[in-house]
This record gives sequence, C-alpha cells and structure tokens, in this order.
Amino acid sequence: MLEIILAGGWLMVPILLCSTLSVAIIIERFWTLRRSKVTPEGLTSMVEDWAARHELDARHLEQIKNESPLGRIYSAALINRKRPRVAIKEAVEDTGRHVVHDLERFLNTLGTIAGISPLLGLLGTVVGMIKVFSAIMISGVGDANVLAGGISQALITTAAGLTVAIPSYFFYRFFRGMVAEYVISMEEKAISLIDCIERGNTSPARHSSYED
Repeated sequence: MLEIILAGGWLMVPILLCSTLSVAIIIERFWTLRRSKVTPEGLTSMVEDWAARHELDARHLEQIKNESPLGRIYSAALINRKRPRVAIKEAVEDTGRHVVHDLERFLNTLGTIAGISPLLGLLGTVVGMIKVFSAIMISGVGDANVLAGGISQALITTAAGLTVAIPSYFFYRFFRGMVAEYVISMEEKAISLIDCIERGNTSPARHSSYED
C-alpha cells in the first residue's frame, strides 16, 4: 500500500488528507444524527405531563429547548402557543431553519471533498501524462520504466480521487436527506403537540401515532 501511495506522487498527500477528513465527518455525523439524540422518545411524554400539570413555565421551556433539536422546535411552538396558529407555524419554521443549520454542520465540507477529490485525481493524471511525454521527448520511447512510472502515477491518483469522492458524495446526500426528514417530522410533531394542548388532550396514549 505504501508503495502505491508513493507511486502516486505528491498529489496523494491532499487526496489522503481529504480521505481522512471525510471519514472523520462521516463518523461524527453518524454519532450526532442518531435518532435518539435528535428526537428522544421520552421528550413528548415529558412535555405532555408538564402541560397537564400547567407547569410549562420559563424554566421548563428552557429545559425543553436544551434537551435536543426536537426540544428546540417544541420550545418555539410552546412559547407561542397562545398566539394565532399562523404565528406558531412561523415560529416553528424559523426555529427549524436554525436547527437545519446545526444538523447540517460539516456537510458542506463533505460535499466539497466529494467535488474536489476527482479534480485532484485528474490533476494527478495530467501531471503523470506530462511526465510521460517529457520522458519521450528526452529519451524517446525506448525507456519503458520511465513511461510506466508516469502512467502509473496518472492511474493511481485518478483511482484514489474517485475512491474518496464516491463515498463522500453518497454520505453527503444521505445525511442531507436524513436532516430534511428529521426537520419535517419535528415540525409536524410540534404542531400536533400544540393541537393536543389546545384541546386539553395530554394523554400519552393518544400520541403514540406521532412518537418514533
């Protein structure tokens, strides 16, 4: 493996750096975007209990807000629960945009890696072919070792760039879709919770349909 990396030339250094950063981001996002962390199961029941006991004061709302991304959206809805429905939806959507920004952390970097890795590989291909033609100009086509070295560098960097880019792009799209799904689900849960509180219906058994 080390011989292959060395044969790829100096452009293997940024490609390997991109690979390391991509793996780190993928692992971090998998850990951060766990469903149990984004939409904890017990949060809705806790809010329902506080609503039933009329304990949705500033202290409890702050606790809900700090609980999770779902808690932030719940908090936005509950703070505005006495306002018109349009105002509640606007507050939930505004908070949802901030939640999306946090949930998409590092995803732009991952998308950038997916975009530049093939270009680094292509640059390696160009550099390798320049070496080949330079060798031909100097010593003709008789020295196969020199020609093979340039061609080898071109192929290795191209393969390395694509190897980094393909999984990076896949996980970039995967995480973007996951975040979008989370946000839509959280906004729906917040509005449903407000509906139930307005009706005075805070029985946990009645909300199992929107619990994950």
